[in-house]
Amino acid sequence: MYRAEPMKAKRGFTLVEVLVALVILAVALAAAMRATSGLIGSVSEMKTRLAAGWVAQNRLNEHTALRDFPEVGSINGKVEQAGIKFTWREDISGTPNKDFRRIEIKVFMGEQTDYASAQLIGYLTRVNK
Repeated sequence: MYRAEPMKAKRGFTLVEVLVALVILAVALAAAMRATSGLIGSVSEMKTRLAAGWVAQNRLNEHTALRDFPEVGSINGKVEQAGIKFTWREDISGTPNKDFRRIEIKVFMGEQTDYASAQLIGYLTRVNK
C-alpha cells in the first residue's frame, strides 16, 4: 500500500516579498538616475564657467601684452573657447590717477547678455614709450 508523505514547507519568497523588493529597487535606481543627471548638468556648467574665465583672462592679458591704454567706453566682441561661443564686453573707465584705466570684462554664453558666465576686473597702466 502506498502512504502519502506530508507536504514539507518549501523555502522561498512569496509574490508579495518579490514585489516589495522590486519597488525598493526601482526607487533606488530612480534616485541614482536623478543624482547622475544633476551631476552631468553641474559638469557642463563648470566647463562653461571655466572657459568663460579663460576668455576674460585672455582679454586682459592681451591688453597687457600689447601695452594698450584704451579710451574710456565699451568694447564688444565674440570668441570661441573650448568649442563654446561667447560674447564679451569690456567696460573701460578712468581712475583718480590719469595713468590708470579700470577695465571690467564680462563674458556671456552665446548671444545672451543678461547673465555673465564670468566677470573680471583689472587695471591697465599707461606705459611711456
